[in-house]
Amino acid sequence: MTSKKRVLTGYRPTGRLTLGHWFGNLLNMRELQEQYEAYYFVADWHALTSDWQDTHGVRRYTEEMVLDWLAAGIDPEKSVIYRQSDVPEVAELTMYLSMVAPMSWLERVPSYKEQREQITEKDLGNVGFFLYPLMQAADIVIVRGDLVPVGEDQIPHLELTREVVRRFNTQYGDLLPEPQALIAKEGARVPGTDGRKMSKSYGNAIYLSESEEETAKKVMSMVTDPARKLKSDPGNPDICPLHHIHKLVAPDPADIAEWDRCCRVAECGCVAHKKQLVEDLNAYLRDFRTRRAELAAEPGAAWDVLDRGAARVRPTVEALMGDVRRAMHIDAER
Repeated sequence: MTSKKRVLTGYRPTGRLTLGHWFGNLLNMRELQEQYEAYYFVADWHALTSDWQDTHGVRRYTEEMVLDWLAAGIDPEKSVIYRQSDVPEVAELTMYLSMVAPMSWLERVPSYKEQREQITEKDLGNVGFFLYPLMQAADIVIVRGDLVPVGEDQIPHLELTREVVRRFNTQYGDLLPEPQALIAKEGARVPGTDGRKMSKSYGNAIYLSESEEETAKKVMSMVTDPARKLKSDPGNPDICPLHHIHKLVAPDPADIAEWDRCCRVAECGCVAHKKQLVEDLNAYLRDFRTRRAELAAEPGAAWDVLDRGAARVRPTVEALMGDVRRAMHIDAER
């Protein structure tokens, strides 16, 4: 029996994964599976909370995301990879938690108000979106997660889970585990091609699974130091998105130091730097893309991994939900 603590995290399948995902979380997930009993799930129900008006891409993006995970080195022999909707008890436990959670607790979740105010192109007035923090709590406790990787801005979400768990346990007995925050190692912030944070919604993303030609086209269109109009103008690499990405993928730090120097004294131009980034970025992603193409050529490879993961999750889920139903006097026993 493993003595490792169980860590749990999930991704919503709302689009292809980007270079920002790679440096922001995928490398961290790959590292965590070596240190903990890692549970990684595709949060397809969570995708519905905000994208319920157009669900056509959920299944396709589920498959693509799992292929990205596998190609990135997330190992199904070391990690349990499963789909949220393959564990229907998550919805049942969400309902039970909603019986003990005051509405005021959900209303104070910072991201709820922020997203309602900032995301105006989607209808987020649905009950599912309001309840998503409770579904997150159910995701964690239903597999008896010990640790949840979070950034500083996500701590309120986990604290809500802990409060709901404490209230549930006070009422029905000490049944649900109270998860702890694992402050995630901060990943590199990756700028998009327009200088803003890389995001699918901004249309400025470089996708892990796109072709080398597509990557080259995007890099060659990137903004650089806006004050550098001519090659003869000195530049400032500190504010150049091109330079920030190159630092992440260059094979030799000395190369970056030289680009930094020559930019500041106007001895090299942005076009030449872009061409070098194209070469280095495509080289950096080449093994990943080769592996992903091999996986994509295997019919059902992603779904086989998800099926195996769901089977591994099931004993834990059934044991916990049996305890919960009995404690709430809604079990099937006669």
